[in-house]
Amino acid sequence: MVVKVPKACKNCSAITDEDKCPLCGNETSKDWQGYVIIVDHPRSEIAKKMGLHVNGKFALRVR
Repeated sequence: MVVKVPKACKNCSAITDEDKCPLCGNETSKDWQGYVIIVDHPRSEIAKKMGLHVNGKFALRVR
């Protein structure tokens, strides 16, 4: 059984299993901490503070 390690985009912080981010196409990193799930980005204060314009799962810190 193969377990995929979640990675976070270095640019937009989106969490994915891929080597390239599906949202912006930049590289991803295995070194990230914390995450937030945005369900309604137009009304979310956290999404506004993070500069997010789409719903999804995002890392709080990416190295």
